[in-house]
Amino acid sequence: MTQADLATRANVNRLTLSRLERGELTVSLDVLFRVLGVLGLDGDLDNVARDDELAASCRMHPSASIQRKPTTP
Repeated sequence: MTQADLATRANVNRLTLSRLERGELTVSLDVLFRVLGVLGLDGDLDNVARDDELAASCRMHPSASIQRKPTTP
């Protein structure tokens, strides 16, 4: 698949796709998820940071269980 094909299927422009490939932080997670979906890699998202000790400690931190008020439109 060419970069142009991937960009078309993920509904992003080629410049954005190029930024994603370079790891630039200006690309949204939405774009990343769409590209991963087109590539058939979206099922691997559950494995991201699975073994990350810092992330695990953040999930166990008391503030992680704070319920936020829903926002009203």
